[in-house]
Amino acid sequence: MESWAALADRQLVALALRGRPDAYGELVRRHQAAVYNVVYRLVGDRQDALDLAQEAFMRAYHAIDSFDAARPFGPWINRIAVNIALNWLQRRRVPTVPLARGAASDDAEPNEWPLADYSAEPERVYLAGEREALLRSAILALPPHQRAIIELRHFQGLSYEEIAAALGIALSDVKSHLFRARRRLRDLLEGSA
Repeated sequence: MESWAALADRQLVALALRGRPDAYGELVRRHQAAVYNVVYRLVGDRQDALDLAQEAFMRAYHAIDSFDAARPFGPWINRIAVNIALNWLQRRRVPTVPLARGAASDDAEPNEWPLADYSAEPERVYLAGEREALLRSAILALPPHQRAIIELRHFQGLSYEEIAAALGIALSDVKSHLFRARRRLRDLLEGSA
Protein backbone atom coordinates (compact mmCIF):
# COMPACT_ATOMS: atom_id res chain seq x y z
CA MET A 1 0.00 0.00 0.00
CA GLU A 2 0.92 3.68 0.12
CA SER A 3 3.41 5.01 2.61
CA TRP A 4 1.86 4.60 6.04
CA ALA A 5 4.17 7.26 7.48
CA ALA A 6 2.28 9.97 5.61
CA LEU A 7 -1.03 9.01 7.24
CA ALA A 8 -2.24 10.25 10.61
CA ASP A 9 -3.62 7.81 13.17
CA ARG A 10 -7.16 9.06 12.46
CA GLN A 11 -6.76 8.21 8.78
CA LEU A 12 -5.52 4.72 9.65
CA VAL A 13 -8.53 4.21 11.93
CA ALA A 14 -10.83 5.27 9.08
CA LEU A 15 -9.13 2.78 6.75
CA ALA A 16 -9.41 0.02 9.37
CA LEU A 17 -13.13 0.77 9.71
CA ARG A 18 -13.45 0.32 5.95
CA GLY A 19 -12.02 -3.18 6.18
CA ARG A 20 -8.28 -2.57 5.91
CA PRO A 21 -6.64 -4.69 8.63
CA ASP A 22 -3.21 -3.63 7.37
CA ALA A 23 -4.07 -0.06 8.42
CA TYR A 24 -4.81 -1.31 11.92
CA GLY A 25 -1.53 -3.22 11.79
CA GLU A 26 0.24 0.09 11.22
CA LEU A 27 -1.51 1.53 14.29
CA VAL A 28 -0.28 -1.45 16.30
CA ARG A 29 3.26 -0.94 15.00
CA ARG A 30 3.20 2.75 15.94
CA HIS A 31 1.85 2.24 19.46
CA GLN A 32 3.07 -1.22 20.49
CA ALA A 33 6.16 -0.05 22.39
CA ALA A 34 4.25 2.53 24.42
CA VAL A 35 1.42 0.10 25.21
CA TYR A 36 3.84 -2.65 26.17
CA ASN A 37 5.83 -0.31 28.43
CA VAL A 38 2.69 0.95 30.18
CA VAL A 39 1.52 -2.60 30.85
CA TYR A 40 4.98 -3.86 31.81
CA ARG A 41 5.43 -1.16 34.41
CA LEU A 42 2.05 -2.05 35.88
CA VAL A 43 2.41 -5.84 36.01
CA GLY A 44 6.20 -6.17 36.32
CA ASP A 45 6.52 -9.32 34.21
CA ARG A 46 7.66 -9.32 30.59
CA GLN A 47 5.58 -12.25 29.33
CA ASP A 48 2.43 -11.12 31.10
CA ALA A 49 2.96 -7.63 29.67
CA LEU A 50 3.28 -9.04 26.14
CA ASP A 51 0.07 -11.04 26.57
CA LEU A 52 -1.86 -8.12 28.05
CA ALA A 53 -0.60 -5.67 25.42
CA GLN A 54 -1.74 -8.08 22.71
CA GLU A 55 -5.13 -8.36 24.43
CA ALA A 56 -5.39 -4.56 24.53
CA PHE A 57 -4.83 -4.31 20.77
CA MET A 58 -7.31 -7.11 20.11
CA ARG A 59 -9.98 -5.43 22.22
CA ALA A 60 -9.29 -2.09 20.58
CA TYR A 61 -9.65 -3.68 17.15
CA HIS A 62 -13.04 -5.13 18.07
CA ALA A 63 -14.14 -1.77 19.51
CA ILE A 64 -12.60 0.43 16.81
CA ASP A 65 -16.04 1.64 15.74
CA SER A 66 -16.42 3.27 19.18
CA PHE A 67 -13.22 5.30 18.73
CA ASP A 68 -13.87 9.06 18.69
CA ALA A 69 -11.92 10.34 15.68
CA ALA A 70 -11.82 13.82 17.24
CA ARG A 71 -9.43 12.48 19.89
CA PRO A 72 -5.93 11.03 19.53
CA PHE A 73 -5.54 7.25 19.21
CA GLY A 74 -2.60 6.94 21.65
CA PRO A 75 -4.45 7.86 24.86
CA TRP A 76 -7.41 5.69 23.79
CA ILE A 77 -5.33 2.55 23.34
CA ASN A 78 -3.35 3.36 26.51
CA ARG A 79 -6.60 3.61 28.46
CA ILE A 80 -7.65 0.19 27.20
CA ALA A 81 -4.24 -1.24 28.10
CA VAL A 82 -4.22 0.30 31.59
CA ASN A 83 -7.73 -0.98 32.29
CA ILE A 84 -6.82 -4.49 31.14
CA ALA A 85 -3.67 -4.47 33.28
CA LEU A 86 -5.47 -3.13 36.35
CA ASN A 87 -8.25 -5.70 35.97
CA TRP A 88 -5.66 -8.46 35.55
CA LEU A 89 -3.83 -7.30 38.67
CA GLN A 90 -7.06 -7.20 40.63
CA ARG A 91 -7.98 -10.75 39.56
CA ARG A 92 -4.47 -12.03 40.13
CA ARG A 93 -3.63 -10.02 43.24
CA VAL A 94 0.05 -10.11 42.43
CA PRO A 95 2.19 -10.13 45.57
CA THR A 96 4.73 -7.36 45.71
CA VAL A 97 8.29 -7.74 46.88
CA PRO A 98 9.32 -5.44 49.72
CA LEU A 99 12.39 -3.35 49.07
CA ALA A 100 14.30 -5.13 51.82
CA ARG A 101 14.12 -8.42 49.88
CA GLY A 102 16.21 -7.19 46.97
CA ALA A 103 16.06 -5.82 43.50
CA ALA A 104 13.66 -6.61 40.71
CA SER A 105 14.39 -9.11 37.97
CA ASP A 106 17.26 -8.41 35.60
CA ASP A 107 15.43 -9.77 32.55
CA ALA A 108 13.93 -6.39 31.57
CA GLU A 109 14.10 -5.31 27.96
CA PRO A 110 16.96 -2.88 27.24
CA ASN A 111 14.62 -0.08 26.12
CA GLU A 112 12.38 -0.29 29.17
CA TRP A 113 14.73 1.52 31.53
CA PRO A 114 17.37 4.10 30.80
CA LEU A 115 20.74 2.52 30.26
CA ALA A 116 23.54 3.42 32.60
CA ASP A 117 26.43 5.50 31.31
CA TYR A 118 29.14 2.87 30.88
CA SER A 119 31.80 5.46 30.17
CA ALA A 120 31.79 6.41 33.87
CA GLU A 121 33.82 4.71 36.54
CA PRO A 122 32.53 1.23 37.54
CA GLU A 123 31.43 2.25 41.03
CA ARG A 124 29.22 5.02 39.70
CA VAL A 125 27.68 2.64 37.16
CA TYR A 126 27.04 0.08 39.89
CA LEU A 127 25.39 2.65 42.18
CA ALA A 128 23.21 3.95 39.33
CA GLY A 129 22.07 0.38 38.66
CA GLU A 130 21.27 -0.09 42.34
CA ARG A 131 19.17 3.11 42.37
CA GLU A 132 17.29 1.97 39.25
CA ALA A 133 16.59 -1.42 40.84
CA LEU A 134 15.31 0.23 44.02
CA LEU A 135 13.08 2.55 42.00
CA ARG A 136 11.68 -0.37 39.96
CA SER A 137 10.95 -2.29 43.16
CA ALA A 138 9.36 0.75 44.79
CA ILE A 139 7.12 1.36 41.78
CA LEU A 140 6.00 -2.29 41.81
CA ALA A 141 5.17 -1.92 45.52
CA LEU A 142 2.67 0.87 44.75
CA PRO A 143 -1.03 0.08 44.39
CA PRO A 144 -1.87 -0.53 40.70
CA HIS A 145 -3.75 2.76 40.16
CA GLN A 146 -0.77 4.71 41.52
CA ARG A 147 1.61 2.72 39.30
CA ALA A 148 -0.54 3.70 36.33
CA ILE A 149 -0.38 7.40 37.20
CA ILE A 150 3.41 7.30 37.72
CA GLU A 151 3.90 5.38 34.46
CA LEU A 152 1.76 7.71 32.37
CA ARG A 153 3.22 10.90 33.85
CA HIS A 154 6.91 10.12 34.29
CA PHE A 155 7.63 7.39 31.75
CA GLN A 156 5.15 8.22 28.98
CA GLY A 157 5.30 12.01 29.50
CA LEU A 158 1.53 12.55 29.40
CA SER A 159 0.02 15.79 30.67
CA TYR A 160 -2.46 15.75 33.56
CA GLU A 161 -5.29 16.21 31.06
CA GLU A 162 -4.08 13.30 28.92
CA ILE A 163 -3.81 11.07 32.01
CA ALA A 164 -7.34 12.00 33.04
CA ALA A 165 -8.58 11.07 29.57
CA ALA A 166 -6.54 7.85 29.45
CA LEU A 167 -7.80 6.66 32.84
CA GLY A 168 -11.28 8.13 32.63
CA ILE A 169 -10.95 10.07 35.89
CA ALA A 170 -11.25 13.72 36.90
CA LEU A 171 -8.27 16.03 36.55
CA SER A 172 -8.32 16.69 40.32
CA ASP A 173 -8.11 12.92 40.92
CA VAL A 174 -5.04 12.69 38.69
CA LYS A 175 -3.32 15.39 40.73
CA SER A 176 -4.21 13.86 44.09
CA HIS A 177 -3.29 10.29 43.01
CA LEU A 178 0.01 11.53 41.61
CA PHE A 179 0.76 13.43 44.83
CA ARG A 180 0.03 10.33 46.93
CA ALA A 181 2.03 8.07 44.61
CA ARG A 182 5.06 10.35 44.73
CA ARG A 183 4.83 10.60 48.52
CA ARG A 184 4.56 6.80 48.81
CA LEU A 185 7.55 6.35 46.49
CA ARG A 186 9.56 8.81 48.55
CA ASP A 187 8.66 6.93 51.75
CA LEU A 188 9.58 3.58 50.20
CA LEU A 189 12.86 4.86 48.86
CA GLU A 190 13.82 6.66 52.08
CA GLY A 191 12.98 3.50 54.04
CA SER A 192 15.41 1.50 51.94
CA ALA A 193 18.30 3.92 52.41
